Amino acid sequence: EFSKEREKAKARGDFQKLREKQQLEEDLKGYLDWITQAEDIDPENDEEVDEEGKRNTSMPTSETESVNTENVSGEGESPACCGSLCRRWRRWNRFNRRKCRAAVKSVTFYWLVIVLVFLNTLTISSEHYNQPDWLTQIQDIANKVLLALFTCEMLVKMYSLGLQAYFVSLFNRFDCFVVCGGIVETILVELEIMSPLGISVFRCVRLLRIFKVTRHWASLSNLVASLLNSMKSIASLLLLLFLFIIIFSLLGMQLFGGKFNFDETQTKRSTFDNFPQALLTVFQILTGEDWNAVMYDGIMAYGGPSSSGMIVCIYFIILFICGNYILLNVFLAIAVDNLADAESLNTAQKEEAEEKERKKNARKESLENKKSEKSEGDQKKPKDSKVFILKIVTIAEYGEGEDEDKDPYPPCDVPDEEDEEDEPEVPAGPRPRRISELNMKEKITPIPEGSAFFIFSSTNPIRVGCHRLINHHIFTNLILVFIMLSSVSLAAEDPIRSHSFRNNILGYADYVFTSMFTFEIILKMTAFGAFLHKGSFCRNYFNLLDLLVVGVSLVSFGIQSSAISVVKILRVLRVLRPLRAINRAKGLKHVVQCVFVAIRTIGNIMIVTTLLQFMFACIGVQLFKGKFYRCTDEAKQNPEECRGIYIVYKDGDVDNPMVKERVWQNSDFNFDNVLSAMMALFTVSTFEGWPALLYKAIDSNGENVGPVYNYRVEISIFFIIYIIIIAFFMMNIFVGFVIVTFQEQGEQEYKNCELDKNQRQCVEYALKARPLRRYIPKNPYQYKFWYVVNSTGFEYIMFVLIMLNTLCLAMQHYGQSKIFNDAMDIMNMVFTGVFTVEMVLKLIAFKPK
Repeated sequence: EFSKEREKAKARGDFQKLREKQQLEEDLKGYLDWITQAEDIDPENDEEVDEEGKRNTSMPTSETESVNTENVSGEGESPACCGSLCRRWRRWNRFNRRKCRAAVKSVTFYWLVIVLVFLNTLTISSEHYNQPDWLTQIQDIANKVLLALFTCEMLVKMYSLGLQAYFVSLFNRFDCFVVCGGIVETILVELEIMSPLGISVFRCVRLLRIFKVTRHWASLSNLVASLLNSMKSIASLLLLLFLFIIIFSLLGMQLFGGKFNFDETQTKRSTFDNFPQALLTVFQILTGEDWNAVMYDGIMAYGGPSSSGMIVCIYFIILFICGNYILLNVFLAIAVDNLADAESLNTAQKEEAEEKERKKNARKESLENKKSEKSEGDQKKPKDSKVFILKIVTIAEYGEGEDEDKDPYPPCDVPDEEDEEDEPEVPAGPRPRRISELNMKEKITPIPEGSAFFIFSSTNPIRVGCHRLINHHIFTNLILVFIMLSSVSLAAEDPIRSHSFRNNILGYADYVFTSMFTFEIILKMTAFGAFLHKGSFCRNYFNLLDLLVVGVSLVSFGIQSSAISVVKILRVLRVLRPLRAINRAKGLKHVVQCVFVAIRTIGNIMIVTTLLQFMFACIGVQLFKGKFYRCTDEAKQNPEECRGIYIVYKDGDVDNPMVKERVWQNSDFNFDNVLSAMMALFTVSTFEGWPALLYKAIDSNGENVGPVYNYRVEISIFFIIYIIIIAFFMMNIFVGFVIVTFQEQGEQEYKNCELDKNQRQCVEYALKARPLRRYIPKNPYQYKFWYVVNSTGFEYIMFVLIMLNTLCLAMQHYGQSKIFNDAMDIMNMVFTGVFTVEMVLKLIAFKPK
């Protein structure tokens, strides 16, 4: 366990480096801001420098200068004039930089840039299939204008902050990269020297500007920084994955190249006929989508399952296990590690913020005390004056709050009386107990202060009796039984024949269940109160769930007409009744709380994933808009030709012709606009039917032009990159976040424990350790049997017999001969007799007990 912790500490070294790097950048930025502020608050520096320069030039520095003043005086007017112009230029430059710096750091400028970012995103996302020409012109003009504005923003920042201070920030470097990419993309588009795929890649760079919204969002910024920090691990994994795919692609070409053409009526797309196609096929098998169909094609290529073709399934099984189960799950491990780093970064920043807030409050309190002591110093007693002097000395020693790093009131480690009362009690008996058992006993919630229904006080006998009743284990178990029975009755209802005899009986049972649940809620409201005071019944979310379920049942009973839609909705809500068991089971309650915490805090991951999804959707629109159309008659390539009727031969049978009408139709999943593209890409991220969409994209030719077989194989790079980023990595982020959340919630139980996780596990292991017990018979005859049964040779013999029995069972097959069947029966009888003898020997050696 200690070695695991050491390895874990080493693995988190990258996170520590990231944290140190961020701290260094923050310190450097702080120093630069300090220098800038010093320059801003010293505007007379130039004048002082100018006056000092004048004084220095008026005094000769050597005898040669004093002697040659006549020669210098004639030529000194020009340098003096140039010096004056330079000083004016420097003064004007400093003034403008100061104003630009103030404007750049203002909140208005930040929100103006954010508005421009959203306008840029809206301009790109408004592109769609069959759009009017005026919209295309507006988009081109808007893109160029926005690019010019972002370029001006970058230049203004460089001018006001200076190049060194500008490139300190990671976001400024990122912004410079995006702007330069946009300029290059505009130049390439105007010169028409790049393919549409390359242009879309550069426009993708422009879309990265969306991430500027994360700059002042601490938790989201930490998540993005953690993901970027993991690029090294991801790059290593991708390199290993790429080598893995290449090896199996080359092996697949040797085994199945040109052998998937056994069925001439069908054209196979997932083949190993060339290297690019083999790469796509292996990648498809890694994703697990329709990989069994490729394996069956490989088996049929070697004669089918009745011959030696079954041997080739070993290739596909090894590929699927090593790729899908091992390599791809490493993405999950990286995701969990990144989320843990991001959460640690958020925790560290929260602790720093809380520490600064505590110091700020302490300084504020000390200053208030100082003012009050000064105003009332003459009226104080001698004892109070001593306290005042001590406080003044303390303030003088630590400072009056100008430095946040100094704490005038450092935290005291002496525990209070209340803290001492909350400590877990150590068992007094000598029997050792688990650490997790300390303070783990189910606590009974006391009766809260305040009256219930304005009638029952906290000491009222009726209220005390209700409190004892609802906390009794018999009553709790009885309610659980009623919850299970009511859930069974809901499942047993007949939804078709609503007035059947069974539904009538279940309806009477529902009256009983609802009455019992209503009685329980009345007892709890009497014991804890309704909702006005702290600790009342309705202050708990799980109690509100119980109240909702019972209230729905009561309202549905009050309204008898089942034709009313409201009643139908209320009766549908009765399916929430099994959820009432959550409030009674502690473990289930913890699980549900963890799920709610994960859902509540999963927003950052959703935002990052949605932004990436949106970026890929915009690229997909530019690549494939209007290109997924095709005619039902594959011989026609455009809408003008796709008219009239054509003949189809069903299943290739020329004797069975069918006449159909030609239709120019679009694919169900397409990229004609951003919303359709996001939907299509989401289906790709789930791996459901994505190869069909991939090959439609590969065959796409142009807008309103029919497909051409394997026209653009290179376009598959778009889908591969999308699957790696979204499906392999970001989707695993969600799973990793749930894992991290459950781990953190599990550690919340020990947050006040002085022992860390490793120490607790060591103590628990020591407490649970028990000596091994071994039975040795005292009877000499029984001891002989015991000695034989426990010998190593006997164990090896039985292991070999078990393996032989398994082999015999595996040899049975369809269509086996009678002789083979009789031989298998004899072998099974022999093995059964041998295992029976083993059982008898062990019964004699160990006795039935």
